[in-house]
Amino acid sequence: MAFPTRPLACALSVAAAFTAPFAVQTASAETVKVAVIDAFSGPMSPISSNILNSFQLIADKANKEKWAGEHTLQFTAFDNKLSPQESLSQLKSAIDQGYRYIAQGNGSAVALALVDAVNKHNERNPGKEVVFLNYSAIDPDLTNSKCSFWHFRFDANSDMKMEGLTSYMAKDQSIKKVYIIGQNYSFGHQVTRAAKDYLKRKRPDIQIVGDDLHPIAQVKDFSPYIAKIKASGADTVVTGNWGADLALLIKAAKDADLKANFYTYYAATSGVPTAMGAAGADRVKQVSYWNVNNDGFMGADIADAFKQKFNDDFYVMDTYTVVSMLSKAIKDGKSTDPVKVAFAMEGMKVKSLNGEVEMRKTDHQVQQPLIVATWVKTNGKDVKYDQENTGYGWRTDQKIDTYVAAQPSSCQMKRPGA
Repeated sequence: MAFPTRPLACALSVAAAFTAPFAVQTASAETVKVAVIDAFSGPMSPISSNILNSFQLIADKANKEKWAGEHTLQFTAFDNKLSPQESLSQLKSAIDQGYRYIAQGNGSAVALALVDAVNKHNERNPGKEVVFLNYSAIDPDLTNSKCSFWHFRFDANSDMKMEGLTSYMAKDQSIKKVYIIGQNYSFGHQVTRAAKDYLKRKRPDIQIVGDDLHPIAQVKDFSPYIAKIKASGADTVVTGNWGADLALLIKAAKDADLKANFYTYYAATSGVPTAMGAAGADRVKQVSYWNVNNDGFMGADIADAFKQKFNDDFYVMDTYTVVSMLSKAIKDGKSTDPVKVAFAMEGMKVKSLNGEVEMRKTDHQVQQPLIVATWVKTNGKDVKYDQENTGYGWRTDQKIDTYVAAQPSSCQMKRPGA
């Protein structure tokens, strides 16, 4: 009675031997889910939607080309309504749904709240850690006094950008009077501080003739602010405003025929190019980490694909850096575990669309070159790409090497197991 079963048992054993490796391989291939916690409703939602689309486009490319090996990446929206408190609710919801990675960028006040919450969660829940991928919240404190092993910033912080912007401004002797205006929260305060400190050091002859802070995403009419700028006699405006706050500020300046030049961080963000139009030509400048109108047009293929798929402009380039580094950390570390991935990202170097970038181990602040660009009419040569179908785009004026923009850090990072 025993004999008939032995060949069958052997056959099953042999079959198992052949199929086991394939079963393990299939089982080990995971979908790494990233919760994008940002403002997907309200006046700042166009930027968040653009960012989510950027992540999804790059993730599709990464998944097809197996940047993370057999693993795939997936980015999903969680609407925080631009509120730190709502962000904490969305973080809890994401964690409850099994997300181990979060991404956020619009609003440093939100980022600071999330860092604190992630730190506490990870301390209380060993084995269920969460990693925070920050693509545009640029308050310097996030990689200085508030630095965290669980937080990685892929944008240049506001001091790095102001270093580049004021170095460029210092060479322009026509700048005599500067007016600073920004949003009244942590980032806006940091921009104001840095603008004053760096201009005083580099061009002590420049007068700061005004300094205003306004509520974020609440002002509908900036004409009173523009009237103050006009009355001050300012020839230059420095602003860290973004989204609707910058678009409405530029529109009010255009309506009042303000002749001052604008030095900005975020004039390429959704809605601002349309608000500028021809009136902003040769008068609006931006400091950023990438311009599609770069030497060799690196990244133009992605910009073309983005335009074709979403009828929108690809401008949040560090989504590419985020996906590149996350994928490489997963692939090289042969793990999707957040702790192992975080250690793998420390000190990592990758080639992004703006050249080689490095995730500095000291503070988890990405080090990368910056550019200063001017809003001009497209010419089919060095300015081939416009924004929002305006016929105007960004001309690269100066590339700032990574070491020039680099800033020291006061971070005293605590690492797991240390």
